Amino acid sequence: MRRYDRLREIRRLDPDEDCEEIYRLLAAHEFPWDFTKALELALYRTYAVPSIGRLLAETAELTTRSQKRYDDTSLLLDAAMEHGHSSERGRTAIRRINQMHRAYDISNDDMRYVLSTFVVTPKRWLDEYGWRRLTAHEAAACAAYYQRLGRSMGIRDIPGDYPAFEDCLDRYEKEHFAFDEGGRAVSDATLALMASWYPRPLAPLARAGALALLDDSLIESFRYRPPSPAVRRVVRGAVRLRGRAVRLLPPRTRPHFARQNRQIKGYPGYPDGYDLAEMGTFPAGCPRPHGRGQHP
Repeated sequence: MRRYDRLREIRRLDPDEDCEEIYRLLAAHEFPWDFTKALELALYRTYAVPSIGRLLAETAELTTRSQKRYDDTSLLLDAAMEHGHSSERGRTAIRRINQMHRAYDISNDDMRYVLSTFVVTPKRWLDEYGWRRLTAHEAAACAAYYQRLGRSMGIRDIPGDYPAFEDCLDRYEKEHFAFDEGGRAVSDATLALMASWYPRPLAPLARAGALALLDDSLIESFRYRPPSPAVRRVVRGAVRLRGRAVRLLPPRTRPHFARQNRQIKGYPGYPDGYDLAEMGTFPAGCPRPHGRGQHP
């Protein structure tokens, strides 16, 4: 297989009817590392919306059990992508996500915005740092993929295509990004988690590197001291250089899923086995099922 053969395969697929297959090819074959980083950034962006950041701080999941929350979110989303939304494991993962969300008073506008970050952030990341840019065909498939997921989550008034998702995200951030102590606490905990994935002497550099990848709107919303222009140039240049290097490598022959990432380390059972139905939180009134969604 040559470097652009998979892109040719994707172009032969329909971006609406085959959106799950296209998304799987992108996330697990073409850009597994980039999609992981972009989706981390997508979720991180949501903390700058006070209603979202405050709620996450109140649940304390992201501030006291950051690693487990990261693992559960990654693995639930990954299961729906790997196995398909209509598969047993996909349905179990989506059901678990819905049970958690429905336990809280989350507005449809906030849910739609979070969905938009999943569509828009990966494309913007790849356009800036990937070994190639996403095509309009692929962006349309990503939009269709999350439209399906959004409908499964009961989200209303979902944007109709990629440009509409992009407009939804930009308008919502312009109107709602603001400082909130809860959002800042969740942001601090997330940066600490990311730094913990590296040897202790490198943790400050890892945190500085993460901040250098944030845009000004996020830096301002969390009231962080802006990284120096020199640090931003070095960090962003290094990530771009990685993308150029990947372009020269042979294409991936086996899929790589989020469950294979070394950052997944939250509790016993990973990576040998875990039950999707047992993941996440179980707020009051949320039943805890057993024996469903087992993943080898």
